[in-house]
Amino acid sequence: MNAAAAEPDAVAERVRIEVERTIARSIRGVEYIASPAPAVGVTPKELVRKDGTFNLYHYHPLADEIYRVPILIVMATSNRGYVLDLARGSSFVEFLLRSGYDVYMIDWTPPRPDEKRLRFEDYTHRFIPESVATVQRRSGEREVTLLGYCMGGVLSTIYAASHPRDGLTNLVCFTTPIDFRHMTLFQQWSNPKHFDVDRLVDTVGNVPADLIFRGFEMLRPASRAAGQVQLWDNMWNDEFVQSFRMFERWGNDTLPLAGEYFRETTKKLMWENGLFEGTLEIAGQPIRLADITVPVLHVAAEHDHIVPRDASKPLIERVASSDKHELVLKGGHISVAAGANARTRLWPKLDAWLAERST
Repeated sequence: MNAAAAEPDAVAERVRIEVERTIARSIRGVEYIASPAPAVGVTPKELVRKDGTFNLYHYHPLADEIYRVPILIVMATSNRGYVLDLARGSSFVEFLLRSGYDVYMIDWTPPRPDEKRLRFEDYTHRFIPESVATVQRRSGEREVTLLGYCMGGVLSTIYAASHPRDGLTNLVCFTTPIDFRHMTLFQQWSNPKHFDVDRLVDTVGNVPADLIFRGFEMLRPASRAAGQVQLWDNMWNDEFVQSFRMFERWGNDTLPLAGEYFRETTKKLMWENGLFEGTLEIAGQPIRLADITVPVLHVAAEHDHIVPRDASKPLIERVASSDKHELVLKGGHISVAAGANARTRLWPKLDAWLAERST
């Protein structure tokens, strides 16, 4: 006797479940198309400083007792910061606030046409220092923790190396590239043999978001189609659909980049590998990782398709800090910090590390 004949009740239950899910997919598929995009970035905050593409937010406290040292998050320049604040209960920012931290964020909006001349020094020697000074003034504390995500981590690292006496007390980096030789597909994409960055920037000014988005999409060309299949398979699951829509919205919300900043990123980091080689200069100042002596925590993802492990590994190796640690966790470039698993894999570990260094 086969298993199906032996267990008719189990087979019937399986059929019932599949029928219900098929009906739910059909109904919710229509709802998915007709409904507005889900709200994101819902944690209350105040815009305390703005200068074109640059925005500094201060989040409202959610705990009665607050750690002394505030946290300043520096978001990647190509993406919006709400990926760290997607929804109540699954927001990294909310977690920090409820854990007792005073949280600020540098977030970006599309650069204006007249901002096409923004350079690295505008980000690392103007926007971040101005933000640190604002945080110090508002909090009444000189010491600040800087937390950079991806290219925000690169900018934070450059700031830490070039401003050792401005009050930085801890440096936290998420998935931050240092050795750009190992940014393999980006290296192929920007190969000077076929990529004329000068012609691009001189012609269009700010680099369009679509070009940046296509560059990321090339890393996983089948991911969009696979994602749609996965969405349909799980259309009956409200929690999955909500999460998918929020991450999809964020992924599609790629930002243009200031033209000169993009040119410098291509030449100084991708082609010359200046941050790793120690040849990078910003505003005439040499940038050396060995000049970083504050406590450093780097978070890397095992399955990061954007910043491969070999690209981020040298950060901890090169800084001169005696207090330096690295967490290599399961997950991808985004999910390691913002996905559902980050709530158990990363957030408690980060809280423990910060708590010891924030009093």
